[in-house]
Amino acid sequence: MYELKTKPNDESVIDFIEQVESPKKREDAYRLLDIFTETSGYEATMWGPSIIGFGSYHYKYSTGHEGDAPLVGFSPRKARFSLYFATGDTDRENLLGKLGKHKAGKACVYVNKLADIDVEILKDLIRRSITFLRETYPEK
Repeated sequence: MYELKTKPNDESVIDFIEQVESPKKREDAYRLLDIFTETSGYEATMWGPSIIGFGSYHYKYSTGHEGDAPLVGFSPRKARFSLYFATGDTDRENLLGKLGKHKAGKACVYVNKLADIDVEILKDLIRRSITFLRETYPEK
């Protein structure tokens, strides 16, 4: 049976951010930590070795595949930040159009630095993602 690699753990979020090599990227990571914590209302938790997640939800697909994932999160990767929001929500696309300089993959939104994006739109993306996931996968 398939086992998820990205699970919550007890590693320190602060220790992880402190290992970010670039001082500017580390500063942005701390700002993102504050923004995600305040906007989501959840404490930060490490998911796997490199994702800082906030809250969680349990999903189950029609294929039978199921698991847990953070509601929202981010990772200060070497090249750029990966931001994690819900997929499948049409509001996400509308908000991304207003976010600022970014690249969007299927599941991730990539930004080089916080100065490139509108923080208020980022907060809207966080709130919308949580609402969408809570509606799509209600807690039992």
